[in-house]
Amino acid sequence: MKFLLKPTNPEKLEVDVLIKYCWEGEFSNVASLPKAFLDELKTLAEKEEFKGKESQTLFVYPKGDLAAYKFFLFGIGKKEEFDIYKLYKLIATSIKRVIDTKPAKIALIVDDYWMKKYPVERVIQSVVEAVNLSSYKFIKYKGEEEQKNNRPIEEVLLSLSAPKLTLGEEGMRKGEIFSNSTVFARDLINEPPEITSPSYLADVALNIAKESKNTVKVKIMDKDEIAKLGMNSFLGVASGSDKPPKFIHLSYKPAGSSKKIVLIGKGITFDTGGLSLKSAEHMETMKLDMAGAAAILAVFHAITLLNPIIEVVGLIAACENMPSGKALKPGDILKAMNGKTIEVLNTDAEGRLTLADAISYANLKEKPDEIIDLATLTGACMVALGDDIAGMWGNNTKLIDSISKSGENVGEWVWNMPLFSDYKSLIKSHIADVKNIQTGRYGGAITAALFLAEFVGDTPWVHLDIAGPAFAERDTPLSSIGGVGFGVRTLLEYILGNL
Repeated sequence: MKFLLKPTNPEKLEVDVLIKYCWEGEFSNVASLPKAFLDELKTLAEKEEFKGKESQTLFVYPKGDLAAYKFFLFGIGKKEEFDIYKLYKLIATSIKRVIDTKPAKIALIVDDYWMKKYPVERVIQSVVEAVNLSSYKFIKYKGEEEQKNNRPIEEVLLSLSAPKLTLGEEGMRKGEIFSNSTVFARDLINEPPEITSPSYLADVALNIAKESKNTVKVKIMDKDEIAKLGMNSFLGVASGSDKPPKFIHLSYKPAGSSKKIVLIGKGITFDTGGLSLKSAEHMETMKLDMAGAAAILAVFHAITLLNPIIEVVGLIAACENMPSGKALKPGDILKAMNGKTIEVLNTDAEGRLTLADAISYANLKEKPDEIIDLATLTGACMVALGDDIAGMWGNNTKLIDSISKSGENVGEWVWNMPLFSDYKSLIKSHIADVKNIQTGRYGGAITAALFLAEFVGDTPWVHLDIAGPAFAERDTPLSSIGGVGFGVRTLLEYILGNL
């Protein structure tokens, strides 16, 4: 998909569909269109009772009054309810409606009010991301007929005034990078688990380094190297699978960097629950359990195009969680890289075991200024926050606020949750330092975060539980069913925010 900015009068844009956005009760804001067409549009709007309410639509054939083949008027609701999240949603919803007509070339008239409320660069970035992400389809494994009938949008023109073009260009560039990297993560998540093995993720990382022309460096550690580092918690999870684990280490270090961030992504390439076996229905989508790892790989896919001036390290402890005669058993005790012992009472609480070693490695080997981890960690977080919001825990208010703001800027919801120290007693083991599940039924997302905190030390840290928004069980404006790539844009926004 190609994006272009055009200062051209909208009526002269030769496209399959021209999209104009209309505020509720403010039909006058379409007055820039030719009078003959506007008169016809007003008559049709009255007949159709179109008032500009959110997601109301009006399709018109201009009949020569415009250069466009079709005109699409889309209601965006009340100005007082407008924010950046709604901009993402409304653009995406309008594109989903238009895609059904199979246009090759479309144009969007960028509303002046959007650029009064938010910077031009931010608006254009958001529009580009929303268009690109809402258009995404994963049809790689569909039949020949559906592949043939799929007609993606080829070109998108954004119509705005000439004085705003320069700022708009930078927003467009960032929007393409942010959204293309999210698509990169989606593709990884949507591949079948037989493809996305730990070795496959390692190969993806190596290819990112190769394409970066050595700007990104990658080291892949195999089972023997992992064992030498003392990552026995990670290896315990990996022990049930015939596919070897891989510890993936990516790094980007620009000249003169004064800050170092470690990003950690949960990389369980398929989660059966191990010997604490999941039911069949809860296993169907468990290829998604490497969504955190996919996000980290996607960040590094983008990072050399954005050139941040801070050092970024990415860590992924990649393995499968499988049942077998070699598998980790409930009651086993593991020792993590930092020396803490863990009583394993449920092998389906495995992600925190791999993250324990990845976080320990970050502290002991990288000594970063900050650690951020992303993990599809707990169903409990979904119970608390639903499908669309990530839970956030951390030990540093400034970092928490920055991640929250970054998510808000790109339309990804993260919600700060309590790291309630009194609940530490719920993960205290009578024979080891900690246990991997809490006592009792409740507070599972909090106790999972408290478990991770045992390996963080004093390093400023944020944990994002993306179990809900990592995978869409239904079509949404910004995604189709499947991998969402949640967190990629939030992390990129945060990294650039450190400039």
